[in-house]
Amino acid sequence: MDKSARIYVAGHRGMVGSALVRRLSASGYRNILTRTRAELDLADQAGVRSFFEKEKVDVVLLAAAKVGGILANSTMPAAFLYENLAIEMNVIHAAKLCEVPRLVFFGSSCIYPKACPQPIKEAYLLTSALEPTNEAYAIAKIAGLKLCEAYNRQYGTKFVSLMPTNLYGPNDNYDLNSSHVLPALLRKAHDAKLRGDRTLTVWGTGAPRREFLHVDDLAAATVFVLENDVTEEILNVGVGEDLSIRELAQLVCRVVQFDGELVFDASKPDGTPRKLLDVSKLKQIGWSASIGLEKGMEATYEDFVARFGCAAPQALHA
Repeated sequence: MDKSARIYVAGHRGMVGSALVRRLSASGYRNILTRTRAELDLADQAGVRSFFEKEKVDVVLLAAAKVGGILANSTMPAAFLYENLAIEMNVIHAAKLCEVPRLVFFGSSCIYPKACPQPIKEAYLLTSALEPTNEAYAIAKIAGLKLCEAYNRQYGTKFVSLMPTNLYGPNDNYDLNSSHVLPALLRKAHDAKLRGDRTLTVWGTGAPRREFLHVDDLAAATVFVLENDVTEEILNVGVGEDLSIRELAQLVCRVVQFDGELVFDASKPDGTPRKLLDVSKLKQIGWSASIGLEKGMEATYEDFVARFGCAAPQALHA
């Protein structure tokens, strides 16, 4: 991919979008296009079409989305379905109409069935029912990747969909009403430490297993896919290993240096029992994740403290 390519990062203020901008800049790309929501509402079809016609975009990285954890997904299904469908439809269709050579659409591991064989292969998509707590978001993301596939088949476009596992890293969302499990635990452990609490309550039984990918690794995978002209329509992006929520909570407490007792609230939903992605396709092409979970979490916690002006943590390692 030419370093002078005009690359539009949709959703550049979010965790994924900001990581993409960092990676592209560090890799020498000079024409990175961004727009705030006030400047370009991606739910406005005419506005999106006008933007693409004016800017002569070469590459679209569609990271804009309405995202959230179990609580947000289960209580606002209409918002998650409508807003994500509108964004995807307008951006992907405008890219096709304006003959944008490359587009990368970012999905999520939640698109796969709840009762999936493990690890989850790309071929398992739509083989059985989804997890009910995030069904609306998953359906929207499935529609987006299927739209990319349809345009590839009907019009010969080169649109790729990346399906990352659970993400974490700089610029994450720490709102306890809408965040995902890792940032929520990080925030709760930090707050408990500052208050001097002796216990930390974790939603669910602690038994479900999850895989976590640092967002900078996702950005690295994206640039790899573009620079190597990868045209696989759907690719899982993960690390290939997981841990239980109990083990995750223990690791979070170690990083934050909270030494209280963990209490698991089994009255709260667990979600999908296990979500481990099969990342063999991307590995065979030549890319693997490089940021270990504990090291990545330490850097994420430092970012959290820096962003929110909390009391600085002690050194993570003596």
